[in-house]
Amino acid sequence: MAAGSKKFGIFGLLAVVVVFGGMAYLSRGPYKAVVTIHELLTENKELKQAITNLTEESRIGYAKVIKQETVDGKLMTTIKFVETARDDHTKKILEKEYTIEGDIVHFDALIVKFDNKMVTDGKARALYLWRRVFGEKMAPEQGFLIEEPGAEPQRYKDLLAALPIEQRRMFWSSIWDLANDRDKLTEYGIEAIYGNGIYSRLDTGLIYVFKLTPTGHFYREVIPDI
Repeated sequence: MAAGSKKFGIFGLLAVVVVFGGMAYLSRGPYKAVVTIHELLTENKELKQAITNLTEESRIGYAKVIKQETVDGKLMTTIKFVETARDDHTKKILEKEYTIEGDIVHFDALIVKFDNKMVTDGKARALYLWRRVFGEKMAPEQGFLIEEPGAEPQRYKDLLAALPIEQRRMFWSSIWDLANDRDKLTEYGIEAIYGNGIYSRLDTGLIYVFKLTPTGHFYREVIPDI
């Protein structure tokens, strides 16, 4: 019986050593299980390569009027909003409809501009997040959400594919919180994080195309709806 207890005690001790040894191993170097947004932006080579791989943004989506009608003496405009894929402007990755009072509509986005510290080829890069759409007769905070705050945008779903899911979530949920910290932006190689909006009087028979340049310039073009 004593021999059996001694044997069990040795195996128990070995199990404890293996568990704690494994934890210590996983917590070092590239196997570190938990990282901060600081470590992600300053040390992660995969993230820097992903930002460098951002292609020059051009057409990022469009909106068109589906119908305009007067309801109880008020002009109501129903629009279709479409976001397109990065590698294929004909592929829809997000499509929503909104009905807004009036014919002047605001489209709101958040822009991130990276400097040459964050990219490896020294060229400007920018990414964006659609935020909300609202009419001139409503407060911006009452606008309709386009994408969920903090969620991974559909357009960039493949951008951080090399990172673990936890790190991707951390990037998208934390990046916008840095907007007002100038020192951290400089340290992380981010030139600026800011909101930008486009508003226009919308009419039927036209398509309002939204574009973004590598330097973060957000604008729209109007073409006929053929």
